[in-house]
Amino acid sequence: MKELVIISGKGGTGKTSVTASFAVLAARAVLADCDVDAANLHLVLQPTNIERNVFKSGHEAIINPKGCIGCGLCDELCRFDALTSSVDADGKKKYAVDPVSCEGCGVCVAFCPTQTIDFPDRVCGEWMISKTRVGPMLHAKLGVAAENSGRLVSLVRKESVRIAEEHGLSLVIVDGPPGIGCPVIASLTGAAQVLVVTEPTVSGEHDLRRVLKLTKHFDIPAYVCVNKWDLNTTMTQQIEKISGELGAKIAGHIRYDSGVTMAQVQGKAVVETDTPSAADIKALWNSLAL
Repeated sequence: MKELVIISGKGGTGKTSVTASFAVLAARAVLADCDVDAANLHLVLQPTNIERNVFKSGHEAIINPKGCIGCGLCDELCRFDALTSSVDADGKKKYAVDPVSCEGCGVCVAFCPTQTIDFPDRVCGEWMISKTRVGPMLHAKLGVAAENSGRLVSLVRKESVRIAEEHGLSLVIVDGPPGIGCPVIASLTGAAQVLVVTEPTVSGEHDLRRVLKLTKHFDIPAYVCVNKWDLNTTMTQQIEKISGELGAKIAGHIRYDSGVTMAQVQGKAVVETDTPSAADIKALWNSLAL
């Protein structure tokens, strides 16, 4: 079982466009969209949901208004300013927890003198198993202001491997999140191969350095693709130099091509069209030898 994780040091480099094209070229692979904060692979692959599951992680405090005596101890102890207060019809002060501000630490639950604060599992989002025209797909959606995206990413990856084993498929293609934070670490640890999609800009160079240091730290073979390389050939050469210094190999280059946007508008992967950059992506795929 191989996992190819496609990531980028920053958003907007073309990572998802490359992932969608690889999904088409692979023909029989499991796809995992691990950009749970802003998933968009579904816009190209148009999946049909087979199974939806609630994702729970952590806890949230909920005060029972009937049992609240208005002592204010919860408000006094909360370090996150998550408590709000109001006066009921009888003139008694009541407290409530703001679910967005609550960190689920449980201090208010432990010290409530009347034990009227519930502490249920927090619903943070959902994850789905779907089918697409190119194979099974796992994807997820984190709730508004929800946390634990790294744990949700790990769950999506785990389920994608399970689906691959059930269907007898040997490749999982992961569309990872941008950056170098917890969701990225969760998406690439244990992967067989990482492809970093970057662009020839100052910010692209800066973020490429950070993400390649991350792959080097975890000792994962890293390859680099320079998207829109022809817009700044000098910067492209600089990126190639940096990649070599940080132990990564240049896997390919993709030219600037307005046909990529047209493919997105049509809901197609780039390689499903005859636009010039489709040949670049096919060459990139072949260079990875998956």
